[in-house]
Amino acid sequence: MKKLQYLFMSLAAMLFATPAFAQGTNYSPASQWVPLAAGLGMALAAGLCGLGQGRATASATEALARNPGARPGIFIFLILGLAFIESLALFTFVIIFLKVQP
Repeated sequence: MKKLQYLFMSLAAMLFATPAFAQGTNYSPASQWVPLAAGLGMALAAGLCGLGQGRATASATEALARNPGARPGIFIFLILGLAFIESLALFTFVIIFLKVQP
């Protein structure tokens, strides 16, 4: 519970610090960090989607090993779940490219 509290406190501190970077000029010192943040965001999204796909596939394989007669139902939900997981990575990819454009 303490770790969750620290997480939310640090997120709140980051969100409250955002107006400090607001400036009236076109140049922003934070703009130099956009490509790095985009790369880290895509890496995080791809890595977590890979973990999710691995867990989904492992669960489907285990379910098929326990009950081979349920193959059609498991297969449909496996493909649907993998498509949703992959779409999250693709949405992240599109958003990052829209944000990084000069």
